[in-house]
Amino acid sequence: MSIRLALVQPASATGPDEHRNAAAALAWLERAAGEGADLVVFPEGYPGPANPANDYDALTPLAVRAGELGVHVVASRIEPAGDGRYHMSLHLIGDDGSTLGRYRRTTPCGPYLYGDIPAWEFDYAEADELPVFETRLGRIGLLVCSEVYVPELTRVLVMQGGEIVLCPAGGAINELLDSWRTMVRARAIESLVYAAACQNLYEDGEEGVAIIAAPEGVLAASTHEGLVVADLDLDRLEYLRQEEEHILFPKPYATIPGVLRWRRPELYARLGSGR
Repeated sequence: MSIRLALVQPASATGPDEHRNAAAALAWLERAAGEGADLVVFPEGYPGPANPANDYDALTPLAVRAGELGVHVVASRIEPAGDGRYHMSLHLIGDDGSTLGRYRRTTPCGPYLYGDIPAWEFDYAEADELPVFETRLGRIGLLVCSEVYVPELTRVLVMQGGEIVLCPAGGAINELLDSWRTMVRARAIESLVYAAACQNLYEDGEEGVAIIAAPEGVLAASTHEGLVVADLDLDRLEYLRQEEEHILFPKPYATIPGVLRWRRPELYARLGSGR
């Protein structure tokens, strides 16, 4: 089974103009569907709102259009946590326009950097669930932005059956771009999963992190505004997960297969003890 993934890396509006992202998201969705996308991923906080000063509904029209076009969508906004703080949330919309699930950022514990960024300026609250969503495209796990730096999160999603882990990012990655791309690739390699990230472009000339990685290499990447599109071969992924490593030449794979079985939980007790 093969599916087509499209990442959207937009020039994003902020401040009193942030509501413009709602109409822009619909245009991006149309463009991605025109390129045959089965799954379209927007950055963290997009189409928003990602700032409590703004109040508009971008997800409802996006869900309606996703149902009309028959594509899955990952879109993002902040949502009140009930104590003056906010969750950064990702919504997985099905190809019938229904909401298949929601992920709220879990890591790290608040407060975090959202108050430092003028585009957002909110107090962050962490959540406590790491769901994997069953879809006709496969099993999808969601993370937010720099959670890609925490390998345990991806591994937990994969151990629940996750085949695709999407990590929409905010922006202002700048000098961290190289390490970011390395982390996305590392998550794909070590957990035998498709991993992908994209971001908002808030400044003229800003470079983006958009990347789609497979266990055996980078499928597509771009630093520019636009779509990043690649086909994900889930049958190949299953082969890599089921195969054992063999010393033979030429190797029939470009990564080490079967590493999900290289687990010795008895050695990892300190991960759960806090020491």
